[in-house]
Amino acid sequence: MSVLGLLSLMFAFAALVLLILWLFQLRDARAVTRLTHALQSALVGNRPVERVEFDSDHPDLAALTAAVNQLLHRATRIPAGGAASNRLFTQVGDRVHEVVLLHREVILYANPQFAQLLGVDGMSVVGRRLSELVPPDQAGLVAQNLERSLEGDAAQTRFEIDLIGMQGQLSRLEISNTPIDLEDGRALLITGVEVIPTQTVQTLGATGNGTGIFEIGGRSRARLALESLGEALITTDTAGRLDYANPAAAELLGLDPKLLGGRTLDQVITLLDETDRKLLKDPVDLALRGTTTVGLGRRAFLLARSAGAERSIELTASPLRSRDNGTEEITGAVVLLHDVTELRGITRQMSYQATHDALTGLVNRVEFEGRLSASLEIARRGEAAHVLCFIDLDHFKAVNDTNGHQAGDSLLREVAKLMREAVRDSDTVARIGGDEFALLLPGCPLLKGRQIADDLTRTIAEHRFVWRDRIHSVGASIGLVELARDTGSVEEILAAADSACYVAKKQGAGKVVVYSARDEVAARHSGEIHWLRILQAALRDNLFRLYWQPIEPAHGHNGSGPAMEVLVRLANEQGLELSPLELVRAAERYRLMGLVDRWVLQTTFTALGRGAIALPAGRSLAINISGQTLSDAQFLEFVVESFDRSGVEPEQICFEISEASVVANLDAARRFVGVLHGMGCSFALDDFGSNLGSFSSLKNLPMDYLKIDGSFMHNLARDSVNQAMVTATIKLARSLNFKVIAEQVEDAAGLEAARSMGVDYVQGYAVGRPKPLNLAA
Repeated sequence: MSVLGLLSLMFAFAALVLLILWLFQLRDARAVTRLTHALQSALVGNRPVERVEFDSDHPDLAALTAAVNQLLHRATRIPAGGAASNRLFTQVGDRVHEVVLLHREVILYANPQFAQLLGVDGMSVVGRRLSELVPPDQAGLVAQNLERSLEGDAAQTRFEIDLIGMQGQLSRLEISNTPIDLEDGRALLITGVEVIPTQTVQTLGATGNGTGIFEIGGRSRARLALESLGEALITTDTAGRLDYANPAAAELLGLDPKLLGGRTLDQVITLLDETDRKLLKDPVDLALRGTTTVGLGRRAFLLARSAGAERSIELTASPLRSRDNGTEEITGAVVLLHDVTELRGITRQMSYQATHDALTGLVNRVEFEGRLSASLEIARRGEAAHVLCFIDLDHFKAVNDTNGHQAGDSLLREVAKLMREAVRDSDTVARIGGDEFALLLPGCPLLKGRQIADDLTRTIAEHRFVWRDRIHSVGASIGLVELARDTGSVEEILAAADSACYVAKKQGAGKVVVYSARDEVAARHSGEIHWLRILQAALRDNLFRLYWQPIEPAHGHNGSGPAMEVLVRLANEQGLELSPLELVRAAERYRLMGLVDRWVLQTTFTALGRGAIALPAGRSLAINISGQTLSDAQFLEFVVESFDRSGVEPEQICFEISEASVVANLDAARRFVGVLHGMGCSFALDDFGSNLGSFSSLKNLPMDYLKIDGSFMHNLARDSVNQAMVTATIKLARSLNFKVIAEQVEDAAGLEAARSMGVDYVQGYAVGRPKPLNLAA
């Protein structure tokens, strides 16, 4: 039985229900009950039902049974998809007060209520698409939803649309669509309810109201509806002269509506292409000459107003049609203008943030590598020579560690400004690392590039950085590489410039070195041998030092969680503390990091076991484990033995493992974390946020804490991007029942911002600086 046949059957049973309710008032209630049972028995199953077997002496029930059987007989005899079925659907649809459509790729049927909204007869709509009858900015949404619904994919089944009638009338409908199966394939049954009264447009002559602007039924509700629209709407006559502008359009154009009558659109505004600022063709003229909407909604333009101000807009122009005695003609055009200035501004801001360093305003590494790649292509074609400079600041770490990250950030901003002022407008200055910068000097010979680099080193060396009444001096080491025909890839040229900078740094502060492969090998060999000797001596003579930095609850007393983090430091022969980053890099390069981590863990466990470390009750102590150590299969056994020898309880230890280390050693991390977490140790995922794309493989590890990467905590009180990242991390942690630790919180403003955003623990200069750990009993 077809869907339309089933509709007929439904009408039959609706009538039956009403009759049964009436018959319950009869005395023979038992007979009614027997008839009901007979109907239920007959309708069990999916086979078409032609007859209900029921005998009764009651004349009314006998007549009712005969009527039901006649209805069932007619319903099952309706041919699927036949003329009778179509007539039945048409008769039902024509008598429904709401809008009814059958739609496949095009409209198959439209009832009179829908056609009336458009000002046409129903047959004029058949064969057209619903998306052609709505404003251009809604066409894509309507077409996509209908297509997805027809294919059985997830789509909106209820939404609002605006209809543009043939006389310019505007109607708003709330429509619903349901897929149905017809004999010749699937279609959509669309029903709609009008939610805003139809707005009928009537054009008056120039003397109609003294302004030349058309009226909409006087001061009717339709007129008020148009005037209350937030979108700018303009209409013209067949000559392109404006005859109406709603208040939103007048405000956007910055003109009095009374001054618009009789003028053309290009006399009121100037449309320019935003990319090349070339004049665009008049969209009204294009609409009047064609028969379809001129869709310019996906492109942005500059609207130059009489006052000289410019606005970014999206514009659509559609012809207005009238139908008289079966003849359709264009009577004017309607123009919709959408102000996207703010949206474009946000887009530009996002684009800027994606290509620039938030701290200094310089180009970031990703954007710099893109520009470097373009310059390489030019150099390989022999069209010009370029110079790349790699810059590393000297003595920056001393300023940053002594005065805090806030001072370090201020110094980086001042140096960035010096670099911008020292180079040409055509040059690119970028920040590509912590205190590492790069210059791209296009069309610059190597000799000239060397001169620019020398001048820059002198400028930075002469600069005096003042912080809280203290004066600091910094310098810069620069490595140069020339981009020529035989230059390698972007990665290779950056590595070469980095190597030249490494050589310059070994020669002393403020040096400039042009890349040479032989110099690089010699300098690196000398530097690495030096580091190897330092590490071997430190492991042999127990020269490493342990420091601790407090970790405090963000919101008052908390009887659990890590109370401190243990840090390892190393000094050179002169007693000067070496960079922790260089220490880790050298130890990993010579595969010594496992020995360093063992020394830290054993020394810490020994001090904690004999009471030399005052750990609050219920709190734990955090120890970092490197990725290289994590991959050592013997280290887990060493940790378990250390617990047994020292008497330290597993609940007293929280191991910190960086996100990158876990990803690089995922199988080893699962084994390490699984065993020790089962014993009672807690775990923190360190530097979280540096590699968010890997979290799908990390979320199943039994972690207890997420430690937000310190770069997101810098300038947290004022940096909206960092605030968004921290908020997202906290939300993610909450969904997984992890607690959040914010590290490198350096000032009171950052501390207050971190607390207000909901972190659980804080660590950094605002809470406490690293202090030497007293290992004596």
